[in-house]
Amino acid sequence: FCTPCLQECLKPKKPVCGVCRSTLLPGSRALDLEKQIETTEMACNGCNKKMYLSKMRSHVASCSKYQNYIMEGVKAVTKEPLHNSRNLPNRFTFPCPYCSERNFDQEGLVEHCKTLHSMDAKQVVCPICASMPWGDPNYRSANFMEHLQRRHRFSYDTFVDYDADEDDMMAQVLMRSLRDK
Repeated sequence: FCTPCLQECLKPKKPVCGVCRSTLLPGSRALDLEKQIETTEMACNGCNKKMYLSKMRSHVASCSKYQNYIMEGVKAVTKEPLHNSRNLPNRFTFPCPYCSERNFDQEGLVEHCKTLHSMDAKQVVCPICASMPWGDPNYRSANFMEHLQRRHRFSYDTFVDYDADEDDMMAQVLMRSLRDK
């Protein structure tokens, strides 16, 4: 994580995990894991230079061969959009399904609903899910607040290529994993 994102997650009022956004509990340092990172050697995927994992991040930041390796991967999975952009659903802003206030990003919708509608038991359609290719715009969640907390702690855009079908994505992942060996 970059420093600003990590600092945002560690704010004193509610420290959360940088991936799933679950509340962090006080803990202790994973000294065994730190030792493993300090003593495990791997080769850079770009230049094949061997080094300890603890040094890998700073190395790949300046390794031009690694940058080329990453760009090859990006080119391999990037393709022209299949759809006219005017026909694509809006997956960036959403209306509140309770009060119809508009233009919330995903995090804003979650916060709005937690603040103003946490006690509302009305069954509603999740506007985030309804905008997804796999979403059912008629499905009403029995417990929308629970659904928001479990399903929308991260943005799908980070992990999903909406234009690739499942078979293409699986083939690309398999090809990359074979090249990474």
